[in-house]
Amino acid sequence: MNQDYIIPNNWSIIEEGFNAASVKSSESLFSIGNGAMGQRANFEEDYSGSTFQGSYIAGVYYPDKTKVGWWKNGYPKYFAKVLNAPNWIGIVVEINGESLDLATCKEIKNFRRELNMKEGWYNRSFEAILQNNTQVQVNVTRFLSLDLDELGAIKYEVTPVNSDAKVVFKPYLDAGIENEDTNWEEKFWETSTIRHDENKAFIVARTLKTNFVVATFMQNSILVNNATANVLPVEVHKETSKISFSYEIAATKGQTVSIQKLGGYTVSTNHTEDNLILAAKKVLEKANSKGFDGLLNQQKEAWAKIWEMSDITIDGDVKAQQGIRFNIFQLNQTYLGKDSRLNIGPKGFTGEKYGGSTYWDTEAYCIPFYMATKNQNVARSLLEYRYNQLDKAIENAQNNLGFKNGAALYPMVTMNGEECHNEWEITHEEIHRNGAIAFAIFNYYRYTGDYSYIPEKGLEVLIGIARFWFQRATFSKHKNKYVILGVTGPNEYENNVNNNWYTNYIAKWCIDYTFDQIQKVNAEYHSDYLRIMQKVNLNDNELTSWKKVADNLYFPYSEEYGVFLQQDGFLDKELVKVSDLDKSQRPINQKWSWDRILRSPYIKQADILQGFYFFEDHFTKEQLEKHFDFYEPFTVHESSLSPCVHSIQAAVLGRMEQAYTFYLRTSRLDLDDYNKEVHEGLHITSMAGTWMSIVEGFGGMRIKNNVLHFEPRIPSQWQGYSFKINFRNAIVKVEVSHQETKVTVEGNQEIDIVVNGTPQLVKNQ
Repeated sequence: MNQDYIIPNNWSIIEEGFNAASVKSSESLFSIGNGAMGQRANFEEDYSGSTFQGSYIAGVYYPDKTKVGWWKNGYPKYFAKVLNAPNWIGIVVEINGESLDLATCKEIKNFRRELNMKEGWYNRSFEAILQNNTQVQVNVTRFLSLDLDELGAIKYEVTPVNSDAKVVFKPYLDAGIENEDTNWEEKFWETSTIRHDENKAFIVARTLKTNFVVATFMQNSILVNNATANVLPVEVHKETSKISFSYEIAATKGQTVSIQKLGGYTVSTNHTEDNLILAAKKVLEKANSKGFDGLLNQQKEAWAKIWEMSDITIDGDVKAQQGIRFNIFQLNQTYLGKDSRLNIGPKGFTGEKYGGSTYWDTEAYCIPFYMATKNQNVARSLLEYRYNQLDKAIENAQNNLGFKNGAALYPMVTMNGEECHNEWEITHEEIHRNGAIAFAIFNYYRYTGDYSYIPEKGLEVLIGIARFWFQRATFSKHKNKYVILGVTGPNEYENNVNNNWYTNYIAKWCIDYTFDQIQKVNAEYHSDYLRIMQKVNLNDNELTSWKKVADNLYFPYSEEYGVFLQQDGFLDKELVKVSDLDKSQRPINQKWSWDRILRSPYIKQADILQGFYFFEDHFTKEQLEKHFDFYEPFTVHESSLSPCVHSIQAAVLGRMEQAYTFYLRTSRLDLDDYNKEVHEGLHITSMAGTWMSIVEGFGGMRIKNNVLHFEPRIPSQWQGYSFKINFRNAIVKVEVSHQETKVTVEGNQEIDIVVNGTPQLVKNQ
């Protein structure tokens, strides 16, 4: 834990007291989104202190040219990134001629901000004494509408406290925006149109290279003591890529004056370019028919529906409760499954690191959450996202690695199917991501019972992946086995290693699983089988060659320790445990050179244990325990994806104190800033792992032979917990206390389950 200023609360994230040093962290923690767009919790008014401005639109990206010191063949030409979008939230606030700026005020009192997760709004309030000695009270509420997902709303209230005041609001739109993480300081946006009409303004801007066109819009209204005042702007100021209005109000002492600002984006991915401003006007027309309060009430109702299905309750542990709800809230702010063209970026709408692109995190961590808390079509859309990019995965393997015959390597990072990650040791060596994509197809069928995706689309993906693994393996005469050389496993603190156990194991599984699905589709969906075989030109000789590789893959193993080795040569390292490291050396990724990290035994995230998590039924509990005890002491958990897997495995082993500790780390990873990087943005995809650590870890949920199993456990710190899952269209609720486990089903459904090994028929009483 590296920070502890967030006040524990069951339903809200709360900060009290202004601290300039935590502004960037809070901008991340209080971020808001609605699946279509999102923004960091930047101040609406001017702030001259250290800040990281960020507003983002889902699916709008830019191919920033790769920047490396030494270019190698096969490097992706660019690193795609979600762009920092034009700013519509900005409001310059002047009090008696002085700009309100929390970095320059004489005094700031009663500063408080709250992200209300139950109802989906963000509020900030404070009292400030300006340099001109005017004292004002400020209250700001902001939200991004779930129902009108192109719209956001702000209510900014100012009350003079010690004297009358002339208050000037200057709301603006600004398309002259740059990304904080640009490689070459290139200009990403080009403004084409600036228009205004009474209290409305519009800026149309185009992204260079990718040619996304966005209309950023605003509409403003002035209120006095919460009553609308018919005030028009006294001035309209236009610049090359910016427009601002100026409203002047004479406020008496104790009188509240406010500006309500509606704003947002209409995008060429959803509208024709020549209709973007018209589309924005229609959004504003719908918003005006509701009014600010009506929109806010709609927001509360929309979030109530989300929480009805996705909430997890924890009794007796406020920090644990706050942590899981924060994770669930941010996942829903990032992705709601409305648009199959979109996916889930590791930072969501909260920062620029990782480019807002799609990683293997979606298949390995996020799909289980969305399968269980949404309609199964949401998870299926995530699978179809990869199917729609299969041709580009085949091109990636062919053009960058020289593979042939339809072998597919899915990109490590992508926005549109093309590889756009620019670190060699990740891009072309962390090939295990192919396995996660195949595993997600298996996991989807296992959970939903919907096999139709495989003959319709999924089998083609599996064949491309199996062909990749077949060609990537090399026969070693020395070992008389097939080996996979020069890879990086999930543990990125080991680059360019040979025979990473997890990579080899998932490669074998992919080939075996694909082989089995080919036989099943042939037997049960023969017309699809004939169509696919003709399309991919697959024959029995190729299948035989696949099986030869899968049946003879090499897995490094230590007879001395009785464990699979993470990779060849792991035991050559100096095996110093993490507990023996000086705390001043942590996190090692911020303290050590990369060379020193690579020579160390330290594990960034679960590697072999990730394989034991995916393929739990392939191993005994005794094997899990032996591997957990060997590798956990070397794991530094400096990947956000690590603690959740360790929490699940510790729970399986009945080590509840350890499982609880890992749960707190994963659930409060950002709230408590364990890895000293929350100012860069939140760890969105790992938040799905937090959900898994409760449902699969403590709840012990598994699907075995098409039957839902639970083996509930409860930390001593909790009085009880509950969660719901949508299992094959049955809404199942599980309530666990120290005394009992209660399972119920909604509606007229009934379902066979197994609890602690005992079969039960559950139906609504």
